[in-house]
Amino acid sequence: MTGGTRRAFLRVAGVALAGAVAGCQGDSGPTTVRMTDDLSFDPERVTVDAGATVEWVNESDVGHTVTASADAIPASADFFASGGFDTERAARNDMQGGLVAAGERYSHTFERSGTYEYYCIPHEGSGMVGSVRVR
Repeated sequence: MTGGTRRAFLRVAGVALAGAVAGCQGDSGPTTVRMTDDLSFDPERVTVDAGATVEWVNESDVGHTVTASADAIPASADFFASGGFDTERAARNDMQGGLVAAGERYSHTFERSGTYEYYCIPHEGSGMVGSVRVR
């Protein structure tokens, strides 16, 4: 193989290898849900594959929580809440401990298929609710 032919071969092989590796890595990152000043999750509903991570980003000037509705998640699924609480009652009892401050993030990885309903404790009455459907 001449120098020019070899370089061309290596360039093509490198592109093919990079494409194969990228295909193995799957999704480029978490699905993002914004927490907004108008007291909403945007988007309100997302759909992800099992094993995917959803990241909530507080773009508001006030604190928000991300709290699973314990009776509205799959029976075999893990409860989730900002602040790391194990139960919905614990999250409600220490709402301050679960607040995601302005500019901060909270993420959760969804392992089981089903629909997960969640809400912001201080703004639930204002309609700050959302859902994640896991395929």
